[in-house]
Amino acid sequence: MSELARIADQLQRAYRGEAWHGPSIREVLDGVDADAASARPVSNAHTIKELVVHVVVWEQEALARLAGKGRDDLPPEEDWPAGAPAWADLLDELDAAHERLTSAIYECSDEGSMKPWPEVQGRSTTFSMVSSNITSTTPDRWPFSRKRLQ
Repeated sequence: MSELARIADQLQRAYRGEAWHGPSIREVLDGVDADAASARPVSNAHTIKELVVHVVVWEQEALARLAGKGRDDLPPEEDWPAGAPAWADLLDELDAAHERLTSAIYECSDEGSMKPWPEVQGRSTTFSMVSSNITSTTPDRWPFSRKRLQ
């Protein structure tokens, strides 16, 4: 299996299921309604909806970086944007952003996956390094994980 095929597979597993770390993002979000997504049970914590918007933002930024159009950093108002579409629309946007990113990964060459991107926060980064961070996210530790909601 090529490095990019491995990355795409791990990204899909982290998103749809059979992830090494436990429940995937979509498994954790399954059954979460708009009220639960907007609830803020911990006053200084992000809501489920805010976290999903954040995931969409960073999947879009990863896609931009693959196209050579990424930025060194996102300003806070773009990293954690205020406002969001209706919950069902946001979930559709999340799925679409994920599918665009996964498709773009399949279109890359393995050689390109190891080329450095422009420095981000003073560190050299490759796509392979970023994908390791994406796929090692553990949704079961998110504040709204199924374990914590029960």
